[in-house]
Amino acid sequence: MIMPEAPLHLPQAAATAAARDELPLAGVRVVDFSWIVAGPQATRILADFGADVIRVEYAGRLDSIRIGMVAPDAPSGSVDASGFFNNFNRNKRSVTLNLADPAGRVAIERLIAVADVVIENFSARVMEEKGLSYARMAAINPAIIYISVSGFGHRGRDAEYITWGPTAQAVSGLTLMSGLPDHAPAGWGYSYLDHSAGYYAALAILIALYHRNRSGHGQYIDLSQIETGMVQAGPQILDRSVNGRSYRRPGNPPGNRSSYPAIAPHNTYPCRGDDRWIAIACEDDAQWQALVEVMERPAWALEARFATNTARVANQDALDERIATWTRGFDAHDLMLLLQARGVPAGAVQTAAEIQERDPQLRARGFFVEADHPVLGRHRFEGVPFRMSRSRWRVARGAPLLGEHNAAVLGDLLGYSAESVCDLTLEAAAR
Repeated sequence: MIMPEAPLHLPQAAATAAARDELPLAGVRVVDFSWIVAGPQATRILADFGADVIRVEYAGRLDSIRIGMVAPDAPSGSVDASGFFNNFNRNKRSVTLNLADPAGRVAIERLIAVADVVIENFSARVMEEKGLSYARMAAINPAIIYISVSGFGHRGRDAEYITWGPTAQAVSGLTLMSGLPDHAPAGWGYSYLDHSAGYYAALAILIALYHRNRSGHGQYIDLSQIETGMVQAGPQILDRSVNGRSYRRPGNPPGNRSSYPAIAPHNTYPCRGDDRWIAIACEDDAQWQALVEVMERPAWALEARFATNTARVANQDALDERIATWTRGFDAHDLMLLLQARGVPAGAVQTAAEIQERDPQLRARGFFVEADHPVLGRHRFEGVPFRMSRSRWRVARGAPLLGEHNAAVLGDLLGYSAESVCDLTLEAAAR
């Protein structure tokens, strides 16, 4: 890509960041073509810290999570009742425009002209084929930062391949690292790489904004989702490089046992109730002896085959069976506190409800916050996992309704007449 050479304007936030109560990204405007999770995760972070994130949507191809995981009591056919969509698109605005419509294309280009960032997470070349390459965007707005989030990135042999979070996970090697004993690799059962790509995308955008503040230059960012997964395999790659050890999926040893270092007990154990568990790990003989004392020194725990860590590792099946028989009689949280008080590493495996309603640590940090949504009502949202002494974030509102901000963005921001806004809206509503 050819980068613009002339000094360009700085973000609006640079002129107003001195205001103590202002969000740190106030004044940064993001045009968001992204969908599902990877892109929306990135822009959610930016929006939480004050960026004006404007989702560009088209009724002919709605974001699949807009129409998925809809609340059971939602109106039939609603495109505004997905809790999943609400979570990932809080604090954002929505406009509906049809890129295939000449007037809609002009409106999109006018929006890019007053933006700081453009983001999309389509397959490689999609935006270029629609006539919105980085070169075109830079011609409209030389200071623009354009980030593309795709499976393999936009260069290399596999750039044209289409991927989803689970397939990217497999290609990156992470799927092999997860599974049950004596079964084929299972993967993680969740699109972690969609989230990882979103985190890296937000980081890349902030770096590019910082670079533009210093140089005045916009730039193009090409992010590979698969490579974000390979970063997560770093410890295994390092272990192979330094120690010559190949990673072994759970199964050898099985379950949640520890290979390096080999210690026992190191597993999750059933507790009283339906599908309730506790994690227990003894890193040395002192912790093991403390566990034995809490168990009231049962005869089996005093046997020679459990006397040392080496012996316990060699007899983990029998060890885990006996510990599990003991833990079944306890509430997971009560047992956790009992073991922790004696210096034994232990943690209850919490349900989603417990995390929100019971966890005192998350409550003390104010991790969960509430916001309103026109259709779903008032709900909790998970927050941002860090606190800053001089900057803040907020969740002011839930996700936007489809096209909710057409008048504000197209009319107030871009200067379209009410009649033109209506025409653009009708064109974007065509399916």
